[in-house]
Amino acid sequence: MTEANSGAGRVTRERRGHLMLIGLDRAGKRNAFDSALLTDLSLAIGEYERDEQLRCAVLFAHGEHFTAGLDLMELTPKLASGSFRYPEDGIDPWGVSAPRRRKPMVVAVEGTCWTAGIELMLNADIAVAADNARFAHLEVLRGISPAGGSTVRFTRAAGWAAAMRYMLTGEAFDAAQALEMRLLSEVVVPGQALPRALEYAERIAKAAPLAIRATLQSAFLAQDEGDGAALSTLNEQLLALIKSEDVREGVMAMMQKRDPCFTGR
Repeated sequence: MTEANSGAGRVTRERRGHLMLIGLDRAGKRNAFDSALLTDLSLAIGEYERDEQLRCAVLFAHGEHFTAGLDLMELTPKLASGSFRYPEDGIDPWGVSAPRRRKPMVVAVEGTCWTAGIELMLNADIAVAADNARFAHLEVLRGISPAGGSTVRFTRAAGWAAAMRYMLTGEAFDAAQALEMRLLSEVVVPGQALPRALEYAERIAKAAPLAIRATLQSAFLAQDEGDGAALSTLNEQLLALIKSEDVREGVMAMMQKRDPCFTGR
């Protein structure tokens, strides 16, 4: 499928060692999410989750723009009738409905990043954007509200007043403002968001997979059920990791002054 794709959406999949590159592929429609693109993205994340050889995913977009948000012309009838559902072997890309992903996700943003695109960033673990990227929560100007987590995550990251300024008005903001509001991990020059995201992903993939998952699990638990729930599991989690082969490898690598080679066992 070429960058001119304006038909039904899909995502590309590429394996690079322990990494999975997931590319939004509806560039002719600025990667606006129709039901096909939503479904295929959900399926791709499910495939990533189930493959034990894959340790980090990088989500990017083909073409000049990350996403123009939801394709409401195509989606509205299906959402109104209740006929759209994520597939059973897929995972909600926005982390709103269960099951939640267990493995890390890095997002690379170039160009336009409207509505659902912001919420993909907020549900990622690391987000990199080009300095000419533009963001906006336009939902209230279309008669709907943000449904991919921004009412929780945007307000948590940026603070109530800053988040509501943009969610209640639809006003656009730039990458520097997004970084200041803690929606991004880093801002880079145009064309370098994906390479930089891949650098982060490679570093994550070199770390111990069990430790990465435990870190995410604890952080998600704190978000979902509160600090007390997460704190109450930390000792049990540590004791389980201490018994792993990866801990032995990490200690030996430290003693031998070499890079560790983790197996996820």
